[in-house]
Amino acid sequence: MNGLNKNMLGGLIGALVLNVVHSAAKRFDSQAPEVDKVGEEAMKKTVRFAGFKPPKGNALVAATFGADVASNAMLYTLIGYGGQKNRLLKGALLGTVVGLATLTIPEQAGLDAKPIKKTSRTKLMTVAWYVIGGIAAGLAMKAMEKR
Repeated sequence: MNGLNKNMLGGLIGALVLNVVHSAAKRFDSQAPEVDKVGEEAMKKTVRFAGFKPPKGNALVAATFGADVASNAMLYTLIGYGGQKNRLLKGALLGTVVGLATLTIPEQAGLDAKPIKKTSRTKLMTVAWYVIGGIAAGLAMKAMEKR
């Protein structure tokens, strides 16, 4: 497998880990961030802006999930560029930046950020989950290098 494919697969693994952590945390902790709610609002506004009728119900959830996984996979793919050194550090740093951006961009885009800013603990979890996804992507890329 070439480097580009390893980076893309590693990015996808990181994005999937991020989404699993988000979903599991929501089931067990009422203060867990609900990034999916912010994503659904963004999806509806974007589709409306493009002149279409936004999806509802399960179709909205599926479209938002797909867009979320794809965008996070693309971001985490960046961990694989710039050499093989420090992939875990790059994953943690990228995850931190993306997590902090997740806390600031929604309000700037006119979205309701309450689902990810309920409490200080919610904010911390929001950033932590993106860090976990970044580290998972870095680990996946590192594991694929050995093959």
